[in-house]
Amino acid sequence: MSITAERKAELIKEHARGNADTGSPEVQIAVLTERIVNLTEHFKSHKKDNHSRRGLLKMVSQRRRLLDYLKAKDEGRYKDVVQKLGLRR
Repeated sequence: MSITAERKAELIKEHARGNADTGSPEVQIAVLTERIVNLTEHFKSHKKDNHSRRGLLKMVSQRRRLLDYLKAKDEGRYKDVVQKLGLRR
């Protein structure tokens, strides 16, 4: 249900803007997207897990806020993240 430390480090390395970057919106959006995908898979077999569903909704809204922030700050970076993660279909 949770992402492994190795997977998180891989996501950070892939989306970081610098060497020690772990807090940029791109990194946070990538990590949240991975967690959202994992939880979505969890719900396919655990349909009545409403406690985790609340956490999923919080993660989705946090990602939405980060995407809105990034779009307001730098639309080019926003488009890169959306395209790289495949968020808009």
